[in-house]
Amino acid sequence: MERSKAEAVIEAILFTMGDSVEISRLAEVIEEDVKTTKSILKDMAARYEEENRGIGLTQFDNSVQLCTKSDMYEYLIKIAKTPRKMTLTDTVLETLSIIAYKQPVTRLEIERVRGVSCDHAINKLLEYDLITELGRLDAPGRPLLFGTTEQFLRCFGVKSLEELPELNPVQVEEFKQQAEQEVQLTLNI
Repeated sequence: MERSKAEAVIEAILFTMGDSVEISRLAEVIEEDVKTTKSILKDMAARYEEENRGIGLTQFDNSVQLCTKSDMYEYLIKIAKTPRKMTLTDTVLETLSIIAYKQPVTRLEIERVRGVSCDHAINKLLEYDLITELGRLDAPGRPLLFGTTEQFLRCFGVKSLEELPELNPVQVEEFKQQAEQEVQLTLNI
């Protein structure tokens, strides 16, 4: 294998693995001996230094890892602390309200209330750390149970779930009827 190709392969492997990889395994992949592989790694490390890159190679006894350089830490913190913009669509808010009032609740129970799939909404809520997996229901299939997080309480300005507004039974019934009508409209299309 051409040396530049070997370097590209090693770099791709180390980037993808995200952890240290044994030099002997790298040697197998690029079809070279360990001594040649170490020489390639040494050249790569020197080039990362010369080019003042944000990454470098960290070599251990028999393995190597692609790492962020320590002087990049302050910049990584800036990006990590940048608040994520939450986009709470009607669907996501509806799913969140079902979870907040019925927790712990399974995906199937949420879908039964909504009448449609809620996979996307649940994934968004997990991503925003507004809900979390609370465990599994002791039932066939052992479905996941979802509940709200402290982040949910902070975002909505409440200290506990008891502070959530009470559901008006008349509004609940109206909501059910509206949902049933929407399902019927969807089925009639």
